[in-house]
Amino acid sequence: MNLNIQERIKVGIVSDTHGFIDPRIIDVVAKCDIAVHAGDIGNANSLVSLETRLGYITAVRGNNDIAGYWPVNDRVYLQNIPEIRHLDLPGGRLSVEHGYAALQQSDPHEVLRQKYPDSRVIVYGHSHQRIIDTGATPWVINPGASGRSRTYGGPSCLVLATSEEAWEVSEYSFNPL
Repeated sequence: MNLNIQERIKVGIVSDTHGFIDPRIIDVVAKCDIAVHAGDIGNANSLVSLETRLGYITAVRGNNDIAGYWPVNDRVYLQNIPEIRHLDLPGGRLSVEHGYAALQQSDPHEVLRQKYPDSRVIVYGHSHQRIIDTGATPWVINPGASGRSRTYGGPSCLVLATSEEAWEVSEYSFNPL
């Protein structure tokens, strides 16, 4: 998807909400232009509660985003959530997948870099652990768990600031509720 935006864009990145997104994460994302959810969403409310300045929210399915795990009334939303998304942003491409298959490999970041060589940043979830790997291009980042399930110290998210000139990642983490 091409957003046709030529200025600086802030992308709020969340993952692994499993049906609950921490309200402090919602507050961080509300200050962003767009939101990206890297899977294991859990229900429609976990997406609906994300509001951004441009009103743009996108998501990918996680390994737990299957009909049997979602509330009956929310299952209709699953058919519109793909396994992979690409966003063309100022200065490059952002690719998103949940990362379940890549994390089964011995070097998952290299697997993701080979899969998306034209991306500037690759976002994945699944591990519930926040990671910012800028040691090679494309960067590989994981916001950690943004809900209350296996947060490893508390919920977290990332904000990616993009422009034609530079991209930078900021980390946000909170104590458990």
